[in-house]
Amino acid sequence: MSSIKNISLVIPVFNEEKTIKDLVVSIRNQSLLPAEVIFVDGGSTDTTVKVLENLCSQDAMFRLVMAGRAMPGKGRNVGTAVATHNWIAYTDAGITLDEKWLQHLYKRTEVDVAVDIVYGNFIPVTNTFFLKCAAITYVPPEKAGSIRGRSIASCLIKKEVWEKIGGFPDLRATEDLIFIEKAQQAGFKIAEEPAAEIYWDLRPTLASTYQKFVIYSKYNVLAGRQAYWHHSIRRQYITIAIFSIAALLHHWLWILFIPAWFGAWSLRQLWRNRGEHGLGLCFDPFALALIMILKFVIDMATFSGWIKAIYEKRGKTA
Repeated sequence: MSSIKNISLVIPVFNEEKTIKDLVVSIRNQSLLPAEVIFVDGGSTDTTVKVLENLCSQDAMFRLVMAGRAMPGKGRNVGTAVATHNWIAYTDAGITLDEKWLQHLYKRTEVDVAVDIVYGNFIPVTNTFFLKCAAITYVPPEKAGSIRGRSIASCLIKKEVWEKIGGFPDLRATEDLIFIEKAQQAGFKIAEEPAAEIYWDLRPTLASTYQKFVIYSKYNVLAGRQAYWHHSIRRQYITIAIFSIAALLHHWLWILFIPAWFGAWSLRQLWRNRGEHGLGLCFDPFALALIMILKFVIDMATFSGWIKAIYEKRGKTA
């Protein structure tokens, strides 16, 4: 039987009727259970609320808080504010938890009692060829003995960290990155636990990938974070434009730079991920082609989100 610790697990949700049941099952299967699980609904219009209300009526461990129309940042703030325990675990909908996820996170706090934040690991679900190529394109590669990167969707923090930082920005995306950076700048003691794993469902199609990155891009720009992502993409396409002009004005062979550049970038990604996805993909022309396409689609989504953010900013100042 699972033991219970004085931990509040906070999860913002919005229209998650297709994923919420799998997340709940993985919570119930934890080897170390939180004392409470707080779902914060951000205005769902599907059956998410109905599913969670039924769950809460059957199991006192689960709570549902209605936050009105709330972005993930606000959802986490609302859930953390009503949490009754000092340790707060965060994850997201669209994710399932390894059965020892919370146990590994909490164990790290017992090993080092001074730690304020523990970041766990995340693993992309790659059960199709498309998802494998998507992971290679935009998910950080696996690191032996380390985490892929710091993620709010896999972490355990002291409530006082959230209080001192002032909570999460009320944004649709990048609110987690801002919080992570503020926590580091504030000097809180941070630990990482690679064994604390969550499983992340990536977008399953080109269209949904494009839509997701438009949102990421837009909110990064609204948060003033272009230097972390957008400026690099812009420089790449300025270079591509120069070679395109050279092909028009000098010789058509200059245009070959463009597929060569995309191909080289994709081969580098395949090589960086060879330990996780196998060396064979480096010699698979279909994988190479799909990664090139994904790279281009994400870049176009980046520019689209950038433009949307600029127009939104102008609209607010008009």
